[in-house]
Amino acid sequence: MNGYTGSKDAYLKRLRRIEGQVRGIARMVEEDTYCIDVLTQVSAVTKALQAVSLGLLEDHISHCVVEAAAESEEAKDAKVREAADAIARLVRS
Repeated sequence: MNGYTGSKDAYLKRLRRIEGQVRGIARMVEEDTYCIDVLTQVSAVTKALQAVSLGLLEDHISHCVVEAAAESEEAKDAKVREAADAIARLVRS
């Protein structure tokens, strides 16, 4: 079971909302909307995706990493490394 399973419906709802926002941005570009207005919407979508990412990361740490730590030192180290790599990818993006 994934760490986000308990919040799956909430994540799906947020992602559907983000999907709608992205479609709205595409429509804005098709309609030649003012650049700054499009950029404002891109920023909002970016922040929404970051919020989803942080939530998933928190769920991963509180569930998967904690569970691995109870399993063995090697499993804990692997999950901590996996989480650290995910954080590094998020910071770079």
